[in-house]
Amino acid sequence: MDIIKFLAENQNFFLMIIAALSLLIGSFLNVVIYRLPRMIEQDWSLECREYLGLKPNTTEPKPLNLCLPTSHCPHCKKSLRPWHNIPVISYLVLKGQCAYCNAKISIRYPLVEALCCIASVYVAWRFGVSWQTVAALFFTWSVIALTFIDLDCQLLPDCLTFLLFAVGLLCSIFNLFCNSQDAIIGGISGYLIFAITQSLFKLVTGKVGMGQGDYKFLAAIGAFLGWQMLPLVIILSSVSGIIFSLTHMVMQRKFKSVPMPFGPYLAVAGWVSLMWGNDIVRLYLNAIHY
Repeated sequence: MDIIKFLAENQNFFLMIIAALSLLIGSFLNVVIYRLPRMIEQDWSLECREYLGLKPNTTEPKPLNLCLPTSHCPHCKKSLRPWHNIPVISYLVLKGQCAYCNAKISIRYPLVEALCCIASVYVAWRFGVSWQTVAALFFTWSVIALTFIDLDCQLLPDCLTFLLFAVGLLCSIFNLFCNSQDAIIGGISGYLIFAITQSLFKLVTGKVGMGQGDYKFLAAIGAFLGWQMLPLVIILSSVSGIIFSLTHMVMQRKFKSVPMPFGPYLAVAGWVSLMWGNDIVRLYLNAIHY
């Protein structure tokens, strides 16, 4: 196609398009990160009341979705104008405050948008104009949403991990990052590794050390990248998790066991493996041969 050929021959223009698109996606991810856990909580509450035969709770907030209600200030409840929602720029122009009530806006919003933009542009530069870029962008956006939801709520929603798993299997049909056999083995192995580890941990200690969302997240990463990348993902996520946890305990002077989400470490490890996994493995194999 002429458009694809034009984008391939004009990489800077292609990267500019990806940058603009990813800023908009980052703004949408902020909505997903904030609303999806609350939507799930509302569904759980409704299902529990129906199961117990209770009447609907009329005092609960109106049902949420990813489109309605429209973007508004959580403090004064006024709807935001389109120019209040320009990614990153609006936050800087408004100096991190609501345009109506001057309430502080969390810096999380521009950070997510900027992170999404930087990561997406690198992905586009790394893979060029290809289907690999499309798949890698979806992976990137998914793990960003999962990371911040897990940080906020210690929750990895099934709707996101299952979707990532399904897209990983679909990509394997076209050998974008691995073949179908490696993807299927990766998905099954990813789930079983954490499920068995958690079962043994609970058997020995009597405690729950890992949530089932982590099993499904690793399964999705395994389906996307293939079983060969699972050892690298597990090592990177475990080492980074241990380092951060120890640092956190020392800084907070709390040396007791504190529950911490593992999803962000899996997300970083999965993204690093997607970008540089083969290079890291090659360097390791070369090193041990000397």
